[in-house]
Amino acid sequence: MLILLLTLGATIGLAVLLSFANDDNNPFAIAIFIMAVVIVARWTDGYIWGIIAAFIGTLCVRYMFTYPYWTFSIDYTEFPLTFTVMLIVSILISTLTTQIKQQERLRFDIEREKMHSNLLRAIAHDLRTPLTAIIGASSTIQEQELSRADLIRLAEGIRRDAEWLVRVTENLLSVTRVSNNHMIKKEGEVLEEIIGSAIMKYHRLPDSLPVESDTLKDIILVPMDAMLIEQVLINLFDNVSAHAEGASKIWIHLRNENGMVFISVEDDGCGIPASLLPQILDGTYLSKRSRSDDRRNMGIGLSVCRSIIEAHEGQLFAGKSRHGGAAFEFSLPCKEDMYVE
Repeated sequence: MLILLLTLGATIGLAVLLSFANDDNNPFAIAIFIMAVVIVARWTDGYIWGIIAAFIGTLCVRYMFTYPYWTFSIDYTEFPLTFTVMLIVSILISTLTTQIKQQERLRFDIEREKMHSNLLRAIAHDLRTPLTAIIGASSTIQEQELSRADLIRLAEGIRRDAEWLVRVTENLLSVTRVSNNHMIKKEGEVLEEIIGSAIMKYHRLPDSLPVESDTLKDIILVPMDAMLIEQVLINLFDNVSAHAEGASKIWIHLRNENGMVFISVEDDGCGIPASLLPQILDGTYLSKRSRSDDRRNMGIGLSVCRSIIEAHEGQLFAGKSRHGGAAFEFSLPCKEDMYVE
């Protein structure tokens, strides 16, 4: 209703101005109202609003912009033709708009199902190893007499595997929230505070590496779901610990360009083979790994990271780090009025 009223109101105002410019003769009225019908049909759902716009537009043309002006008289040759043209335009645009929306919805459903399939495949791979290790360690403790040192070693292994399962579970919860977009509540958060919180939580994990972060000139408030963005950063940090062989440090580089803030997580490890770059973010390369490979995999984390960033209207990129290893950079929208002096 609001789109209909605003569009027709603006169209009438424009047509009146053109009438004054042409000495009360407006040869453009029909074309302008056809444009209004196109706008209403394009930006509303279904057919009814476009049809209403076509009917009202035809009445306005006959009453306000056809001689004798401001007098309602129906010319039984022109009125049906004008209305028919606007009606056809409305139906065509509404049909095309409906098809486009259906295609977009179908593409979104396909991407979501693809994400879920990759996630389930990754879960089947990632959960098997720690669960098997936990069962084996607990059975050894129950069935054998062990020294205190062996008990401590096995208990440490159980704790480490349990922590891994907790992180996988957090990823699953993140996917659930991303799949239900209404659960993502974006609020203006200070970016550097979110980064600091993620670094602190990462350093609680075993085998964590030192993290060094840039600072921006201005304090920036970025619209985000703070918990999800923290999860992205922790996943990227943990990915370095798990897979960047030879890495000794993690760097976070920040930059702000054209209303977007870019956060890059980089390391000085072994880097990413160029052949894996197109696949590493969607988890599809997991299916190519050997089933005998019992190494824990954070491909699930990278797939979740990309979904979270896209839900925030940003993008995630993988490439080569300036420090010699791998770089994962993601962008988030940052409005100009969200700077803190």
